[in-house]
Amino acid sequence: MDDRQREKARAFATLHEKGNPLILFNVWDAGSAKAVAEAGAKALGTGSWSVAAAYGLGDGEALSMNDAIANFRRITAAVELPVTLDFEGGYAVAPGDVADNVAWVVSAGGVGINFEDQVVGGEGLHPAVDQAARIAAIRGRAGADFFINARTDIFLKASPETHDAAMLDSAIERARAYADGGASGFFAPGLMDEALIARLCEAVALPVNIMAFPGVPEAKRLGELGVARVSHGPGPYRLVMKALGDAAKVAFVA
Repeated sequence: MDDRQREKARAFATLHEKGNPLILFNVWDAGSAKAVAEAGAKALGTGSWSVAAAYGLGDGEALSMNDAIANFRRITAAVELPVTLDFEGGYAVAPGDVADNVAWVVSAGGVGINFEDQVVGGEGLHPAVDQAARIAAIRGRAGADFFINARTDIFLKASPETHDAAMLDSAIERARAYADGGASGFFAPGLMDEALIARLCEAVALPVNIMAFPGVPEAKRLGELGVARVSHGPGPYRLVMKALGDAAKVAFVA
């Protein structure tokens, strides 16, 4: 990182406050990034689902890493805000390979990544010890200021009515292992129960990130529960595509 990028990364980290969560209205290209920045965003984050959809592809690293990085480079060039990349599973499994790939994110101007623990293209989650080793490799390569938002897919892979204390205990164990590996934040998309969210925020030292979607408490309430970051994931892309489709229907019948 150069000095300017390091300054942005440090500013990005300070935006994660319990009780006053950073809102990331996720973007997918340079145009959406500029629109959200001009609306008053303090920082930007991409959503892998949205970026892939904009290319006509599905999520899960179907978009090539080269295309993902090229798209991300255009985003960081278009705005002055700190920008973090949803890098899915890092396009590799071995710690050294993941770290090498993350170096491309740094070179593209990124201040951080989301890094998930599910086995992309496979089943289940990486063992916590293996994921922590991957995080440690990223930290060693990307430097102290790079924001590694360690995501667990425990809750996304189970329907909300099955989320319970035992599942939360597993998430807390992973959060602690990831923190030991050098993670900067902990992302638990799919979690929506207030009591479980509050317990997670209390038990985990890292700033906690929750994804906004129907059924999840509003951002103000999430802040009261201890959340430090709220992501909108594919929601913004879906809103825009619905508006586009609705406008096209009107044009076709006019």
